[in-house]
Amino acid sequence: MTKFPGGGLKFGEGTKACLQREINEEFGLEAEILEHFYTTDYFQPAKFFENTQLISIYYKMEIPGLPKLPICSEPFVADNELPQILRWMPLKDLDKNHLTFAIDQKVAGYLTGNVSNQM
Repeated sequence: MTKFPGGGLKFGEGTKACLQREINEEFGLEAEILEHFYTTDYFQPAKFFENTQLISIYYKMEIPGLPKLPICSEPFVADNELPQILRWMPLKDLDKNHLTFAIDQKVAGYLTGNVSNQM
């Protein structure tokens, strides 16, 4: 799957603390959270959990040190030795159709100015 970084909120955790934890877990780095960008404003059933609703919260942030991480510029490249492969690109090159989840596609549309009101 191709998705924006993130993960689940733990009980008792705030959204910014969750984001900091997820960035640290996924990249081993600290994030500077700049501002809230978008929160899901429609019903979205969770893909992996039955009878569960998903709410996604997106922030704009900076992550010092990202250029030091191993990255891949090609979509959907598998590597059996790594549990995940990072793919970074300029916003002008972001194609929402390369993202797996509908909510990430919608947010990519907002980021690139290619917005669809279908949801």
